Formats: sequence, C-alpha cells, structure tokens
Amino acid sequence: MSLEAEIRAEREKKLALLRSAGMEPYPVSTERDSTIAELLEEFDALEQSGTTRTIAGRIASIRGQGGITFVDVIDGTARVQLVLNRKEMDAARFDLFQEAVDQSDFIQATGAAFRTKRGERSLSVIKWKMLAKSLRPVPDEWYGVKDEELRLRERYLDILLNEDVRAMFERRAAFWQVIRTFYLQRGFLEVETPVFENSPGGADARPFITHHNALDMDVYLRISLELWHKRLLVAGYPKVFEIGRVFRNEGQSREHLQDYTMLESYEAYMDMQRGMHMVQELYRAIASEVYGTHSFSMRGHAVDLAGQWNTIDYSSAIRDAYGIDPLECTEAEAISSAQSAGVLAENTGRNKARAIDNLWKRLRKDIAGPAFLIGTPVYLEPLAKRSASDERVVERMQVIIAGSEVGKGFSELNDPLDQRARFEEQQKLREGGDEEAQRLDLEYIRAMEYGMPPAFGFGVSERLFAFFEDTPAHESQLFPLLKPRQ
Repeated sequence: MSLEAEIRAEREKKLALLRSAGMEPYPVSTERDSTIAELLEEFDALEQSGTTRTIAGRIASIRGQGGITFVDVIDGTARVQLVLNRKEMDAARFDLFQEAVDQSDFIQATGAAFRTKRGERSLSVIKWKMLAKSLRPVPDEWYGVKDEELRLRERYLDILLNEDVRAMFERRAAFWQVIRTFYLQRGFLEVETPVFENSPGGADARPFITHHNALDMDVYLRISLELWHKRLLVAGYPKVFEIGRVFRNEGQSREHLQDYTMLESYEAYMDMQRGMHMVQELYRAIASEVYGTHSFSMRGHAVDLAGQWNTIDYSSAIRDAYGIDPLECTEAEAISSAQSAGVLAENTGRNKARAIDNLWKRLRKDIAGPAFLIGTPVYLEPLAKRSASDERVVERMQVIIAGSEVGKGFSELNDPLDQRARFEEQQKLREGGDEEAQRLDLEYIRAMEYGMPPAFGFGVSERLFAFFEDTPAHESQLFPLLKPRQ
C-alpha cells in the first residue's frame, strides 16, 4: 500500500471514530458568528469583556503539548491560533479532538479571546465540532506544490498554499471590475450575446464545432463577440459592451489560449482617432486602480503607460525592416519575404495576407510600447472602414505592449456592399486552404443593409491581464485545461 493510501485509510478510521462518538463529520449547518478577520478586529474588546465567539475554518497546523493543543486555523479572511486545554473543556471532546482531528480538516470552535504568554492573539476553546473531515492531507505550507503541472491540475491547493497566486486572482477580479465600471460610468449598456453560432465570425480563427441535439445541427462556439454587437447598433443601441468567453481551436503558447475572457465594446458615432484616447484612459485606469502604478516590467520590456504612446505605421515598419511594401508587393513577393524571414509555417494558408501578417508579428516582438499600430492594409482587416486618405488601408489601431498586440479597435465598416466584397475575398482565402480566414456571413450582411451607424469598436482579452502580471496566459487562469491525469 502506498503512503497516500495508508494516510487515507487512517483518516477513514478517524471518520468512523467521529461517527461512533456521535459527531457528524459533514454537518448540514454551522453556528459560526464571526470570521477570523472580524474576531481579530474586535479582539481587544472581546478580551476585556470575555464574550465568546464561534469561528470556523481549515486547520493549517496542529501542535500538541500533553493536555494542551495549539491549532492554527484559516478561513480565507485571516489566521488565528486556537488553544485547547483539557482542563478547560469537556475532557471527552478534548480526547476526541486528539484522536480524530488532522491538519486540513475544517472545524468550528467556540471560545474566548486571550493572549498567550508570548502575546499571540488566540481563542481559548471551550467546545468544537467537525465541519468537514479531510481524507487527504494538504501539502505542508512551507513546501507547497512545486511541480508546475500539478500546481495547475490541483490549482485549489496552489491557491490555498501560495499567497501570491491567491492575490493574483483577486487582482484578476479587480481587473474585470475596473473595466466594467469604466464602461458603465460612460453610459454603455452591458449585454450578453450567443455562444453558439451558425457561422463564426468577427475574427481570423479556427472555431470549435459541436452538435445541437434539439435542433439536430452542428453549431460553432463563438470566436468573437463582434457581429452580434454590431447588430445591436443596427437595433438602435448607441453604446454596448460585453465581457464574455470566446473559444478558438488553435495552438497554445505563453500568450494564446483556446477559451478565454474577452471585452468588446461598440459606440455609435465614434471613430478610431477619438477611440484611441478612450483606450488610453481605460488602460491607465486599470493600471492605477488595480496595481497602483503605471510602470511595469512585461516580457523583458519596461513599459510606462503614463508616458507617450507612439504611433507606428504598419507598412512603413515592414518596409523599413524587410525592404518590402505591403501595399505594393505581389503575393509571390510577400510569400518569398516571409519564407526568407522564417515566419511562414507549413500549416498556414500561403497567401499574401498571411505572409505579411507573420512578418509583422516577428517585427513587433522588439517593440516595448505602449504604441498604436495604424495603417493596416485593407486585405488584413475585413471589418474595418477604409481610410479616407488612402483606400488601401483601414481605420484600425492595435495596442502594442511588450512585443505583442493586446487590444484592437477600428472605425467599423458600415457599407454592406464593401463588407460583402471583403467577405467574399476572405472566402476565397478559405477555399485556398487558409482555415483562419473569415466566412461569408449573409445574415450579418442582411442586418447591415437596414443601416448601421458609423461606430468605433474595441476588443481586448485577458491576455492584457497576463501581461500586467508578467506571467504565462494559462497560469493567469484559475483552472486552465489540461489533459486527463494518466
């Protein structure tokens, strides 16, 4: 029998012991009247009055000295020491504690506040009961869980034992709350749009496919929120936003996930130039309200969000780096340049759009930012409005931070004829083998034909949070997907 099996078997015996003593190891209710944090906050007054309090929590450690046992308990708000003295409580209950209670168990304890000889604030226990008997011991707090895969697989232990990880997920909640408040304060309506779609759209990505049993048809999990939101602009809502999950059946890396949380917002009668100012305000609000600073170290880059946000022209940057003009080159020239740079993978569509896009992705790695990338060729963005000064490019901006794109927005294309033509070009790319090219969505075109106001749309995913934390994207998720345990 393995050590783990021996420990479990021993704890199951203690489980039976509790029941034989008339104590339910998994009771329906608890009589807790104070969190540990509240107990500590009121400690001086409680100590003076002798008033008892009942707290509950997980046992972090147990130390015994004959007829006295010291127990550290945590409840998610704070930690406190319990002191069980056989002379000051029911002797049978004290003995049961000694025989049946282990580190990791959840217990309830009632007692009076007092300080030990060393001055430690403690609770002198007069009675206790089991709330949940653990069958596996939580790893030692000092050692914790060191194996990376095990940390992600048993993330609950990682959070329990690692205060830095716990704090990160509290910041993650604050990150999304700041974003939600930012938009609500500006009069945006928060909406929820479908996860299942007949035709995925709004991004260049490979979708997940599932089967809808009730309708007996295959459907896609959404890869973007965009096309639904622009239908809402047609419906007359001037400002909408959504924070929701999207799904992309693609590769995994430090920056890329297959299912993740995304913000998208759309404001009628706005454009890219004015939208860029709003995006700066949003990022600075997140930095100051969640982290209390505008200066960060991200992916080896020093980034100051309070400083100057430079503007980078897409075509000029590629021309300067590779000697090729994205607006003038042929498809063969683009593919040749990408191959020479070693950025055109075998499993991607070999076309001008994919070749130029991969050249840019290589180039951006050295840009610390913050910066706005503008002047994107029209063949790379089927959903943005053409520039009034040069119809070969679109009114799209991308936020560049620490060598990566962490946010994108544009003046939304609202010409249904131009939109259809661009979708048809994307469809040709798909038929040529580019699985990430967008589809011809006739239902969306139909909605546009009723009239869609000019608008600015913006989207950013939880990748931005991972960059703020300077951690791999999957480690910034609570429970990242892993293969089943072997």
